Amino acid sequence: MPSEPSSAAEGAVADRDTHRPGHPLARYVLRRIGVSALLVLGVTLVTFVLTNLVPGDTVAANLGQQAAEDPTIVAAYRAHYGLDKPLPEQYLTYLGNLLRGDLGESQQTHRSVVADLSAAVPATLEIAIGAIVLSILVGVGLGVVAAVRRGHLTDSALRLVSLVGISVPTFWLAMVAFYVFSYQLDIAPGSGRLSPATTAPPDVTGLYTVDSLLAGQWVTFGDAVAHLMLPTLVLTLYTVGLLTRFTRSAVLEVLDQDYVRSARAKGLPGRTVLVRYVLRAALVPILTVVGLAFGALLSGTVLVEQIFSWPGMGSYAYQAASHLDLPGVMGVGLVVGVIYVVINLVVDLLYGAIDPRVRVT
Repeated sequence: MPSEPSSAAEGAVADRDTHRPGHPLARYVLRRIGVSALLVLGVTLVTFVLTNLVPGDTVAANLGQQAAEDPTIVAAYRAHYGLDKPLPEQYLTYLGNLLRGDLGESQQTHRSVVADLSAAVPATLEIAIGAIVLSILVGVGLGVVAAVRRGHLTDSALRLVSLVGISVPTFWLAMVAFYVFSYQLDIAPGSGRLSPATTAPPDVTGLYTVDSLLAGQWVTFGDAVAHLMLPTLVLTLYTVGLLTRFTRSAVLEVLDQDYVRSARAKGLPGRTVLVRYVLRAALVPILTVVGLAFGALLSGTVLVEQIFSWPGMGSYAYQAASHLDLPGVMGVGLVVGVIYVVINLVVDLLYGAIDPRVRVT
């Protein structure tokens, strides 16, 4: 009889455990998704508060100084955009609209912010994706070579090249590339996503290269790639320098570990040790830098897009900020914040897939 309560307790524990995700990776994924949802909520609050703290008269910026001096016009303007309500009420209204996919109406274009961003975000994604892919292929590869050739002339040369890539301002490099390759040599288009005589492909993804391939428009595809080259290469050079230096440091740290020495002592081929032992262990910190670099590419292309007249998110943010377009500024801020949260979530999930130790933390 005394064993029955113990058995009942064990059964209750077992029953409770069956309702929990049994796999450590599943629990890890659920935790990270929950944290990301809270972060997105925090992003909305921070974006709303900081945007409303920006000094300046939105009425004068959008309607002119003469209209801003008319109380009737000011009252109608503030009522139309909900600026006459207390900030807490405005924030709750903002959250309610977000749940319906409504980011408000742009005070600059007088269109929905969602419509504006749906055209601007794919344009930025097109150059950012190309830049990050090239940066990973080149930067990580050069970083591994520099680490393996530590102390040799190759290592010194690659470290110098990466230092130059990090040190040169991106906007200056963009202006030089535009002047040399577009203006002087005339071997690359200088501005826009397509030539004036080229018709945009049917809108499917918003990425002209992808949409033109889906439509079988090879001339449009070639024109889109030609316009992508300069801005993509400019953004790639900085990111390559960053990834080269960080990959070299991460690989060098792993090369000095005891288990790597043991693998070599067993007579395993150098390529096997590098791929199975070194790169896998160094991949976790490298993923962190890749995620941050991709987020920076998406959010930090303002000057590059202005120089190449690229109608992306950076150009839209600049125009919205210069006209005190609060819905536009909040829309860009929210998109950038969500992008960073999603990138960090993806990186965290990759952590759990690569390194089983992360799943139990």
